[in-house]
Amino acid sequence: MLIDQNPNIHTITPAQIIKVFYPYVIAKTEAGKYVNLNLSDHERQDPLFWEAITNIAKAQLWVPIGERFHQLLSYDWMLVTS
Repeated sequence: MLIDQNPNIHTITPAQIIKVFYPYVIAKTEAGKYVNLNLSDHERQDPLFWEAITNIAKAQLWVPIGERFHQLLSYDWMLVTS
């Protein structure tokens, strides 16, 4: 069973990056809630991270975030198809 198919696990939610401006990244969850992502010190200081997150926002990709701490997760990436 995939983690997102288990009704007892509610720790990961898909979100789209809506706004990127240093040092903030705003995302909109699948439920329509806007969240300010909590970035690590390393992410804040990494120019490649900012370039990548800007490209993710432009491409309108869905990314997994932790529901409790609003952090980007490095696994379970999803893509929007239109």
